Amino acid sequence: MSNTQTKELQPTTQRVVFDDLELGEIALELDDKDPQDVIAWGLETFGDRAAFVTSFQIDGIALLDMAYQIRPDVRVITVDTGRLPTATYEYMAQIKQRYPKIRLEVHFPDHRHVEPMVNQYGINLFYDSVPNRLMCCHVRKVRPLLRALEDLDAWFTGLRRDQWASRSNIRKAELDHDHHGIVKINPLADWMEEEVWDYVRQRGIPTHPLYEKGYTSIGCDCCTRAIKPGEDSRAGRWWWEKDAPKECGIHCPIETGGFEHEVQAILGETHEQGDGI
Repeated sequence: MSNTQTKELQPTTQRVVFDDLELGEIALELDDKDPQDVIAWGLETFGDRAAFVTSFQIDGIALLDMAYQIRPDVRVITVDTGRLPTATYEYMAQIKQRYPKIRLEVHFPDHRHVEPMVNQYGINLFYDSVPNRLMCCHVRKVRPLLRALEDLDAWFTGLRRDQWASRSNIRKAELDHDHHGIVKINPLADWMEEEVWDYVRQRGIPTHPLYEKGYTSIGCDCCTRAIKPGEDSRAGRWWWEKDAPKECGIHCPIETGGFEHEVQAILGETHEQGDGI
């Protein structure tokens, strides 16, 4: 682990922009670095135009703890979909108490998008079809995050290569062309799950209470369950679906003609209106 000094987050007004070639070279330099070194680089480079995005699962909490030792006043973004477990809200309060200097921003879905979706398809539309589930994820999670990232030049995630096939090639720093071309920083990319748990245990960090009940991936209450013995760690997400991607579209854009058509139809929007899919 790297030795770090605690600093206050310095305001950054000038945008920091990289192209693919520049960031590719940086990613090669960061590939064998510890997570703390990657976090320090990101905070030094982007200042308060970078934020940690978390759903308060184990990886995000490990990153938050590392970042807090470097700069306690880090920006932390989370999306409240309106369907989170009660345990998640209680855990959020516990984390805020442990890390009192973080600047926590909670973003919510736009009611102008949620209401027509629910009125047309029902409150639990996600159980009816994969396109419906993707639409719900898009309205409740993806779109709020898009708004939250608009004023940022970089965001930190807890993604790891061992989590899912769609994440096996992620780099510790990469351009995120799906979110305005900002930089996506994945300090834990080369860590294994047990390394994250070891770090959290060594630091004595409280964890989300649903882990003790057999959950291994925690999202909306209605779309997450504990896994069964022998199941993959993400089997508890959207468990009723067959042969569908275990992604919501935040980290792995999912493009299906039906999905885009339904979202555009229900929201009454097009790409040309500036807030499209």
